[in-house]
Amino acid sequence: MKSDIIIQLHKNFEDYAYQIDGEEFWFARDLQRLLGYAKWENFAKVIDKAKIASQTAGHAVVDHFPDVRKMVDIGSGAEREIDEIALTRYACYLIAQNGDPRKVEIAFAQTYFAVQTRRLELIEKRLEEQERLTARQKLTLSEKELSGLIFERIGDNIGFARIRSKGDAALFGGKTTQQMKARLGMPDGRALADFLPTITIKAKDFANEITNFSIKRDDLRHEGKITDEHVKNNLDVRKVLTSRGISPEELPPAEDIKKLERRVKTEEKLLVKQSTKRKK
Repeated sequence: MKSDIIIQLHKNFEDYAYQIDGEEFWFARDLQRLLGYAKWENFAKVIDKAKIASQTAGHAVVDHFPDVRKMVDIGSGAEREIDEIALTRYACYLIAQNGDPRKVEIAFAQTYFAVQTRRLELIEKRLEEQERLTARQKLTLSEKELSGLIFERIGDNIGFARIRSKGDAALFGGKTTQQMKARLGMPDGRALADFLPTITIKAKDFANEITNFSIKRDDLRHEGKITDEHVKNNLDVRKVLTSRGISPEELPPAEDIKKLERRVKTEEKLLVKQSTKRKK
């Protein structure tokens, strides 16, 4: 039965997977047998094609096809060391893509590793999304603290808005908050940070944290001094970014944070439902 073959192939690929620090890999000589290649010479040619594909795609060959040494049993309890290649999931995917499509093992492996690779991409994407959501939440907290400190020190409800705006101008190379909102094509009434990429959100938060610390440490109580401190901190953060070729005002807008929150919550609910169904 075709389904029996698929089940067996899946088990074979799973059984031969190794892990180091949570990273999966397969040994090339194991994969040779799993993919139905009798001769190493023929399989080595497929590996060479996969290496070229990896390099063309901008991935370092050494990261996905590292040469290693492996001990093998040669009988009577004796072992000898042989040359091996440790293959990442991505390397296995490229090998399968460059293998003989007439082999049932290759056809299976193409799907198996494509799914595994796609799953990893989805996990990485979710981690990036969660990082942005967490950064935005942290910025909200540092802004709330800064707003409270400013009101406590100068007793002005809109002092925070004035000081934050000058801080933004320092961070964004002279562009005001409103100019940045216009550049990003934001809807009216929304916070600038809701459309900023993660690195810029973290930059604003870091500048806030330094300002909050300095206000308390130096007991700053005048708007002018607090403004100077906040502008200086934003300029210092900007200097770090620009020294690495990052201009905050030139970065493209990110997805609306509120849409991202809704999408992540919806996806999480679906995952819970699917998990519940599988358990039943």
